[in-house]
Amino acid sequence: MASVLTGLEQSGLAIWIRESGVLYGYPLILFLHTLGLSTLVGLNWAIDLRLLGVGSRIPLAPLKKLFTLMWAGFALNFLTGSLLFIADATKHASNPAFTVKLLAVATAGVILATIQRRVFDGGRSGTVLAATSIACWLVALSAGRLMAYVAEFLL
Repeated sequence: MASVLTGLEQSGLAIWIRESGVLYGYPLILFLHTLGLSTLVGLNWAIDLRLLGVGSRIPLAPLKKLFTLMWAGFALNFLTGSLLFIADATKHASNPAFTVKLLAVATAGVILATIQRRVFDGGRSGTVLAATSIACWLVALSAGRLMAYVAEFLL
């Protein structure tokens, strides 16, 4: 596994992302990652909060249109997250905060798909799913932010 991670990290693309020093390299990828994350999580929380009763006068059905934007944000984050990962693969792969982040994001993605299918297409209640979704995103955001600091203590 270490050789695969080292290989990723030593690829031309990873070196360019990490070392080019141009604005359209690492800074742009990080900006797009933040943009995708804020779109995904912001809209997801709007739906989650509505399912929890906040703004209960707002009809739920029109919010279904937001799923296209949320999935676009998810796709953008998958792409940019992969690029950020390869730039420092060995460090990220050994960081427990990164593992926690990935598990929380994956769980939140499954919950998002479940809300779309069961609540919007199936007419079921989604209060437990919404509360769990918010918790998963809080864990993912916190773990993502802590990645830089946890690595210093463990590596």
